[in-house]
Amino acid sequence: MVTKKRSKPRAAKSPPRSPEIIFAVVESPEGGFEARALGHDIFTQAESFDELKAMVRDAVQCHFDEDDASRPKAILQPI
Repeated sequence: MVTKKRSKPRAAKSPPRSPEIIFAVVESPEGGFEARALGHDIFTQAESFDELKAMVRDAVQCHFDEDDASRPKAILQPI
C-alpha cells in the first residue's frame, strides 16, 4: 500500500511594504490637527502641526517594532 504525503499549507507571503507611509492631515473641528495613515491602522492628533509631526513619528515607532533603518518614513499630507 502506498501512502501519500500531505503537503503543508504554504504560509501566505505578505506583500512588500512601502518605504513610506502617507498620513492625511486635517484640522480638527475641536482645534489642533488629526493625522490618519493611509493603508495602516495608525491615527494620532495634536494641538500644533509641529507637535503632530512628533506624535506621528512616535505612532509609527510603536506600530512597527523594528529598528530605525527598516521602519517606513512618515509623509504628512495636509488635505
